[in-house]
Parts: sequence; C-alpha cells; structure tokens
Amino acid sequence: MNSSGQRRTTIKDVAEAAGVGVATVSRVLSGGSASSGTREKVLATAARLDYHPSALGRNLRRRHTGGIGLLVPDITDSFYARLTDGVLSCARSYGEPVTVGVTGDDPERESELIGTLIEQSMDRVIAVPSGDGEVWDPVLRAGVNVVFASRRTDLDLPDVPAVLADDRDGVRTAVEYLTGLGHRKIAFLARRGQSQRVAAFTGALTALGVPVKDELVVHARASRDSAYAAAAGLLQRHPDVTAVLTGGNILGEAAVLAARELDVRVPRDVSLIMFDDVPWAELCSPPLTVIAQPAQDIGYRSAELVLRQGRRPREVVLPSELVVRASCGPRRPRR
Repeated sequence: MNSSGQRRTTIKDVAEAAGVGVATVSRVLSGGSASSGTREKVLATAARLDYHPSALGRNLRRRHTGGIGLLVPDITDSFYARLTDGVLSCARSYGEPVTVGVTGDDPERESELIGTLIEQSMDRVIAVPSGDGEVWDPVLRAGVNVVFASRRTDLDLPDVPAVLADDRDGVRTAVEYLTGLGHRKIAFLARRGQSQRVAAFTGALTALGVPVKDELVVHARASRDSAYAAAAGLLQRHPDVTAVLTGGNILGEAAVLAARELDVRVPRDVSLIMFDDVPWAELCSPPLTVIAQPAQDIGYRSAELVLRQGRRPREVVLPSELVVRASCGPRRPRR
C-alpha cells in the first residue's frame, strides 16, 4: 500500500494503461529493445501512474532475496505435479520457499506471471516455458537466475540452463517400435511447446524412410476440450492412420476417449503410445504403452541448478524409457 492507503501501482497496471504486454513494459524499464514510440508511451504511462519499478531497480540489485518462483502449464497434469514435487523436495532441503504460478501454456499469462515475480523481487525462477525467448529477455536483463525445466523456448537462450528428458531418444525408440510392427501411417498429437518432440518425430520417420505427412501432425491448445477435439478430428479425418503417438498424458487421455466414442479399437484398429507414464495408463483397457520421463527428477535437478553457485552445465539430459504394454499391435487393414 502507498501512503494514501491506495493499492500500489503494479507493472500489470502500466501494461494495461499503455496497451502493451507486461513483457514489453519490463523490457522498456530494464533498458531492453523497443521502438521509440512504444518506449515513450510506456515511460509516460509509468510516470502518470506514479509507478516505481523497484523490482527492476534497487531490489533486483540485491545479492539474494530468497525463494524460488516456479511456472508450470498445468498443476492438475500429473507430469507437472510430479515435476513440482521434485522442485519442492529440493527447495525444502535448502530451506527455500517456492511460489508456484500456472501459465496454462499461454504466453500472455506467462508474461503476467513473470511481471508478478519481478514485482516480488524474485531472483530465481524455474519455468516450463510456453512463450518465445523475448518473453524472458527482460527477466534475464534484470539479472534473474532462470532455469528451464522439461523444455526450452523456441528462441535459443544460451545463458539459460535447462533440465530435459531425452525426447529425441524416446520418440525415436517409439517410432522404431511402431514401424517394426508394420505401421507406416503414424500420426502425432502435440500441444504448445512441443516443437522439439515434433521435430524428433518427423526426423525419426525420415531416418526410417517413412513419408512425413504434415496433416498427420495435429496440434491442440492447452485444454482437455481442445485435446479431445484434436484427437477426434484426427481419427475422423484420417481413418487410414494405424498408429498415434501423443505428446503428453492429457493428449493420450483424449485419444483414448475419442477412440472409444468413435468405436475405434485399440490396438486392433489403432496402436497408441503416450508420453508420460501416469498411474491410469496401466489401468486402461488395454494398458497403454508409454514413453516414461523422470518428471520428479527433472524438477529436483532444476532446483539444484537454480540454487547452485558458480559454473553450471548448459543442459542436463535425463533418460526416457519406452514401457511396452498392450496398446500396440501389428498393423491391420482398417475395417
């Protein structure tokens, strides 16, 4: 609160009044690149609202303010829940509190949360990024210690360490397994932020001499409804597809439900492999073949990196594993 008893102006207030994003305000106030018109508008708005960017000034120059900010797409997704548990476990051993924010894989929401962390003088952040590198530019300029978990941004940021599962090996193993069963028309269900998995998928098909069809790579937004619509649309528009690889457990769940609704039998009509080994995968009928990732270890190692002093590796890659169950079978002609 300020001296008049009114709520203190925040970086989000400035962004809304100036008609720009939070990341743009952060970039201007931290001396980053912006057009002269945008810069003048942001600075004028900040002055008019009497905004004092303490987090970008005095407070961010402190050596340590304590705590870790953690940004994840979806806390109800069991993969991100286990990743969060890993971060919390490591932070607890160091006596560090963790502030968790949920982005919904929405770059605008991510920008808002980044602005909030800056307001709170948070100087250490672990994130499963959803936007491009420009969102993170003002944070890095302000000296915040950032570690990416599970994936990187589309724009390479060499100064940001990352803890990743070996997506390339996991996808390659899954595609080799499916082609070994005779499948050639294999689809991939992806969501935002999975460009590396998509690239690994198309690369694996190419290496095996299997034609890559763009229409068989289907993207969904970060919601269960969007995932279901994408899965159902894929199965309806491409009845000749004999195998589907999903980029996460929400997409895998959607594929199972869509197949059931459309009377597509797994694995007789379509073989199915899902990223993430979650408890319900083994309880499905049939149990799902999965690419298992060490979600908790990713979180724990990310917290170790963000808390580490001195030199750090640019990348820590943890192994993925194909767990074969009953959701895949030999290719058969669709009825």
